[in-house]
Amino acid sequence: MNDQPTGPSEAFPLHLDRYHLPEPEWDFPNVRIGAYATESEPDFPPPRQAPEGSPNILLVLLDDVGFGWPSVSGGLVRMPTAERLHARGLFYNQFHTTALCSPTRAALLTGRNHHTVATGVIQEMATGYPGYCGIIPKSCATMADLLKHAGYACGWWGKNHNVPDNQTSAAGPFDNWPTNQGFDYFYGFISGETDQFYPSLIRNTTPVEPPARPEDGYHLTTDLADDAIAWIRSQKAIAPDRPLLTYFAPGAAHAPHQPPLDWRGRNQGRFDLGWDEYRRVVHENQLRMGIIPEGSGLTERPDEIPSWDSQAPEHRALFARQAENFADFLEATDHEVGRVVDAFEEIGELDNTIVIYILGDNGSSGEGSLVGTPNEIMSLNGQQPTVDEALGFLDRWGMPGTSPHYAVGWAHAGDTPFQWTKQIASHFGGTRNGMIVSWPEHIAERGGLRTQFHHVIDIVPTLLEVVGVREPTSVNGYVQKPVEGTSLAYTFDTGNAAEPSRRQTQYFEMLGNRAIYHDGWIASCRHGRLPWETSGTYSFDDDTWELYDITRDYSQSVDLADQEPDRLRDLQDRFMAEAAKYDVLPIDDRFAERLDTTLRPNYFAGRQRVVFHPGMVRLPEGSAPKMIGVPHTITVPVVIPDGGAEGVLCALGGDAAGFSLFLWEGRARYHYNYFGIERYDAVSASPLTPGSHTVVVEFTPDAPQPGSPATVVLRVDGAEAARTRIERQVPMRCGTETFDVGMDCVSPVCDEYADRGLFPFTGTLTSVTFDFGAPDATTGMDRLKLATRMD
Repeated sequence: MNDQPTGPSEAFPLHLDRYHLPEPEWDFPNVRIGAYATESEPDFPPPRQAPEGSPNILLVLLDDVGFGWPSVSGGLVRMPTAERLHARGLFYNQFHTTALCSPTRAALLTGRNHHTVATGVIQEMATGYPGYCGIIPKSCATMADLLKHAGYACGWWGKNHNVPDNQTSAAGPFDNWPTNQGFDYFYGFISGETDQFYPSLIRNTTPVEPPARPEDGYHLTTDLADDAIAWIRSQKAIAPDRPLLTYFAPGAAHAPHQPPLDWRGRNQGRFDLGWDEYRRVVHENQLRMGIIPEGSGLTERPDEIPSWDSQAPEHRALFARQAENFADFLEATDHEVGRVVDAFEEIGELDNTIVIYILGDNGSSGEGSLVGTPNEIMSLNGQQPTVDEALGFLDRWGMPGTSPHYAVGWAHAGDTPFQWTKQIASHFGGTRNGMIVSWPEHIAERGGLRTQFHHVIDIVPTLLEVVGVREPTSVNGYVQKPVEGTSLAYTFDTGNAAEPSRRQTQYFEMLGNRAIYHDGWIASCRHGRLPWETSGTYSFDDDTWELYDITRDYSQSVDLADQEPDRLRDLQDRFMAEAAKYDVLPIDDRFAERLDTTLRPNYFAGRQRVVFHPGMVRLPEGSAPKMIGVPHTITVPVVIPDGGAEGVLCALGGDAAGFSLFLWEGRARYHYNYFGIERYDAVSASPLTPGSHTVVVEFTPDAPQPGSPATVVLRVDGAEAARTRIERQVPMRCGTETFDVGMDCVSPVCDEYADRGLFPFTGTLTSVTFDFGAPDATTGMDRLKLATRMD
């Protein structure tokens, strides 16, 4: 896959010429030691220093932004930072990702294909195969692992979707976290997404509370930019000659689409034209700007995606609001990227900072259903809202307490001029993202266009070349797999603008969708499941391959499979060869079915009883016991002080979905949040009196099938106090939030206590016990005895 050698070149000389990293410990070769210091000469270990003039690196990766959204590539979302950087550098119109976030990010960090680094799919869907287990091998060191040995300080802000889902708790292990993968500092979140108003924040390896609440003006992307800017300034104040690797990866514009409150409404009315007309307008812009080649066709809208004109007027109002909200979100994100860029300019180092601005880790997301959703977690669980349910959130779309995602028609429009969307690795709507590179000291051209075919795995070898680091054969004692990317630094020279791509071959595979590029041709096979169908599986025997000559057909608009059967057969064989070589097999098309946390090793596996204590907060759901869809009993002994008590005893999830057991106005209350669409309560009739009590919840699903109805019985001191029927249960997971004892961290499960902060319990709480399995007839008394023993 690495078509050209990785390492230095004539344009970028070698500085770190080592095959083994780290360098051996200093052995004091010039020291002279006598009996006394006055008779000795010291030989202090020299500090690790980068060569003079080494560039800073600002690597920006946006999330779920398709080729057709940014204004810099003809879209209608105004992104002046992207335009400004292009005016100081180059735009790449044939840059590719993997079609999904974790895989793209793992490939970007390591310079290897996503299956090579065990990330064939997102972490929450990892399975026990070499290409899919979610554990990046130590034989594939990250860019930070390499650059720190060249004298760089390395920091990471925003999204990390590459820690194994079952290793995200306070128990670790932490060897797959950023600070053990070469980064000196991390501030962000460890998951596929997080709430922009109530984020699940991590600093290095420690969960932390956001510095403010949404009512105070808090927004995650601004917080990330503030923290990155502070780090840049402090690093340069302390060590001004030390170059920086600043990896800025905000959660935007992945759902939930939540713009800052003061950015809301800036795009009102701008998307009333609808998704079909949007595609036509943007395609014309792209041709006029020269971003796509003359004659590039606008691909047809698939029959599975409804036309704009077929929608009822009230539905069009909802859909237009979805796009306005997304545009507000993305424009605010570009503004924050600009603030980070400005931080380098303010210290006089922007000209010698190589800025790589990747406008999306895959195409626009079609996971929001045909009508959009006020709760994207619902869609990822394989369930979709009705349009009437979505309409109920129209006035609150994008506000705190919603987790919205637009309709698939907008995803397709956001990938103009290509076919399909995120997940669909067979077509460029899933894999082709714009990229900008600006480095004024070494890239003379301004506002240039590069058309060479490149891939996200090509960034690491590019950085190694420009910094002058030889590709090592071992790092930290681990023999390294070869870097599989090809440096694109040759494209920086204006004289090479028209040089043929040095990448000859690249495979693509995601969720059964697959393709193979070779020498200007691409064979593509979209598998049966549609991107908004997040459950179910399809026969691979029914798949059909297509063939495109992308030297003449930039957008994959003319299928040549019938005219070139021999070429198609050759490319299909090449795909299987690449699949075998890079651990793509076995190909698996399951989605929501793989979200089950019991499919992966877990510290809680096999334990029928788990006892938690106060202080257990922010336990990620993927590293917790499975609490969703299984019979269980919760037992909580409490002591109520004079004057009564209130607050959360335990909670899982947040405003997107989950359950909470708490005291409200002194009464025991169990609240179940089904994606904000339906809510269920069991509340005791009387407040708990001062003294010792035992609160018990018995949760019994009707059947083991995910999402089946369930019955909840609430007991106080052994007697039934209330019960409720949950007609619709969360099928798999509550999202990206946590399990907490004694409070409800991140966002509130129950919106009635949203103004109470973390709503901590004001009585005395000694333990929260989960017993897994159906409760028996004597459960109430048994739990009372258990609580007595625990007091």
